Amino acid sequence: MNNDLPRADIGIFGGSGFYSFVTQTREVKINTPYGLPSEMISIGEVGGMKVAFLPRHGRNHSIPPHAINYRANLWAMKELGVTRLIAPCACGSLQSHIKPGDFVVTDQFVDRTKNRADTFFDGPKVIHVSSADPYCSEMRKIAVRVIKDNGITVHDGGTMVVIEGPRFSTRSESRWFTQMGWETINMTQYPEVVLAQELGICIVNIALVTDYDSGLVGNVPEVTGAEVIAVFNRNAENVKKIMEPLIRQMPAARTQCRCAEKVKEGAIS
Repeated sequence: MNNDLPRADIGIFGGSGFYSFVTQTREVKINTPYGLPSEMISIGEVGGMKVAFLPRHGRNHSIPPHAINYRANLWAMKELGVTRLIAPCACGSLQSHIKPGDFVVTDQFVDRTKNRADTFFDGPKVIHVSSADPYCSEMRKIAVRVIKDNGITVHDGGTMVVIEGPRFSTRSESRWFTQMGWETINMTQYPEVVLAQELGICIVNIALVTDYDSGLVGNVPEVTGAEVIAVFNRNAENVKKIMEPLIRQMPAARTQCRCAEKVKEGAIS
């Protein structure tokens, strides 16, 4: 950890339409062993906590999901002292009861990506981190409670299929995902969540449903990038509404989860 850098308690990975959430007090450029993060990191204050905000696609959405430097993004947060990450993202719905405008606090993922660097442990140090429960149980409970308290429809748990992108799914692919019983589809949650695990950082994903995926019932309109951004921008106001109470309710000590212990438990002697 670089002691010359400012400190932050909580990190936020933003998505489309969410880049202006943290009032900027200082921008920090961090060069990591894995290269530069997606953007300079803005350090601000929310709810009395120091917060580090990083737009995962870059400030102007110039980095497609398959080209994001996920390792640099996570490493930079660790360098700032971040122990908890809030990772909102846009997603498509794979089930008819999960509607555009709903929030899903994800608890599982299915990885369908192909070409992403997804570990810090390339050898000679070998760590097998458990991904049985990849998202922080404590942060998930707090997020669900805060979202409900603000009158937003929220689904407590759901499996997110993460595809390579940048293309959307075919109808056949989407129909397969739906038939498997998975709830949402996205292009960025993997390897973001597992890299956080490898660094001992707690992470919660709040998925903002923007559309029904193309194969859901066979007669829904094709999804377009413009549609996704339009709905996400409307949902972004709800995200902003919940973010301060969510941050305020994070306890100072991490005592109700195992996130910090997973790396030790996965070590090979």
